[in-house]
Amino acid sequence: MSTLQWRKSSFSSGDGPNCVELAADPTGTPHLRESDDPEVVIAATPAALRSFLRAAKAGEFDRMI
Repeated sequence: MSTLQWRKSSFSSGDGPNCVELAADPTGTPHLRESDDPEVVIAATPAALRSFLRAAKAGEFDRMI
C-alpha cells in the first residue's frame, strides 16, 4: 500500500493516543485507524463511511459507551 496521508479528527486533543485518523488512497477508498494502534487499518467504501459518520453524529452509538 502506498503511503497514506493521515488526518486526525477535529475532536482529537494533541498528540495523545486517543485519536481517530482518516486517509484516502489514490483510488479514493477511505481508510480509518486509531492512533494508539496505527498498524490496524480499516478500509471502507465512501458510502459506508458516510453512513457511519451520519449515524455517529446523530448519536446512534452513544448507548454503546
